[in-house]
Amino acid sequence: MSKLARLVEHFAAAPQMQGRLTQQIAEWLNQNLKPRGVGVVLEAEHTCMTLRGVQAHGARLMTSALLGQLRDEPASRAEFFDLTGVART
Repeated sequence: MSKLARLVEHFAAAPQMQGRLTQQIAEWLNQNLKPRGVGVVLEAEHTCMTLRGVQAHGARLMTSALLGQLRDEPASRAEFFDLTGVART
């Protein structure tokens, strides 16, 4: 698990959009581990909203990126989201 945290820190070192960060992590895992599928769910608090401006405390955003089997097979995708506890709309 610490390796995943380091991977996130590596890509998050520079300011960027959360959706792009999520995609970069998924692509790195896919290229380097070569699994049948990759699923990344990232939830983050946006301090730009909580510390200044509207001061919307608890402003959190969740993004996801799916590749391979998790993207292409509805049953695999549903199982992934069920296991992660992410509500699908």
